[in-house]
Amino acid sequence: MVEKDKNSVSDEEREDLDYTLVEFSTLALEYEEDRKIMKIALLVALVFHAILFVIKFPEFRAKVGAKKADKKVFVVQQVRFKPPPPPQKKKKPPLVKKKKIPLPDPTPDEPEPIRIEEEEPEIEIPEEDVVFDVPEAPPSEPTGPINVTAEVTPPEKISGPDPRYTEIARKAGVEGVVILRVIINKQGTVESVKLLKKLGFGLDEEAVRAVKQWKFKPALLNGKPVAVYYNLTVHFRLQ
Repeated sequence: MVEKDKNSVSDEEREDLDYTLVEFSTLALEYEEDRKIMKIALLVALVFHAILFVIKFPEFRAKVGAKKADKKVFVVQQVRFKPPPPPQKKKKPPLVKKKKIPLPDPTPDEPEPIRIEEEEPEIEIPEEDVVFDVPEAPPSEPTGPINVTAEVTPPEKISGPDPRYTEIARKAGVEGVVILRVIINKQGTVESVKLLKKLGFGLDEEAVRAVKQWKFKPALLNGKPVAVYYNLTVHFRLQ
């Protein structure tokens, strides 16, 4: 009787052990499936973030470039031209002495008339010297704009906005200078603007728009303000 009880108990233990092994194998299979699913999900997430980075990176880069481009410093430099040389005096042709050719006498047989030379009256000159004062000519003041020479104090910029970089020029990476020929009147205001060197991409128009709003200390000739022709160089640089 005792041996039979022992065999029955060992069978139950075997069944429990088999059931436990089945549960462990089931859990192992579920764990392997979960790991596969996690790997697939992680791979999909990485691919999605990579695609999103490729799409959004140019926009982010453009925004960063726009912020950097807003902090531009524009330097205006004067282009100085040498004044034209003074006009040369034309040489006068040498005077040619004319020879007097005697005319033949049409009546050689008739006597020549007698000519009596009259004496010129003497002019009395006073003993004191006579001095004629020549009045000095008033200084000539130019009526129109003149070129900036050594006698002219050039104008100086007082205030005015800086030209803006256009979006198309920023994306194209365009850099360079725009040279303008302007007329600055006696009040220091820009009257007219002419393009001497263009850059394109809308930067020429931005340079003209900004320069028209600039205010200058007028040029001086003999201490008086005068209107002058002036060359301005506007620099565009990407930093």
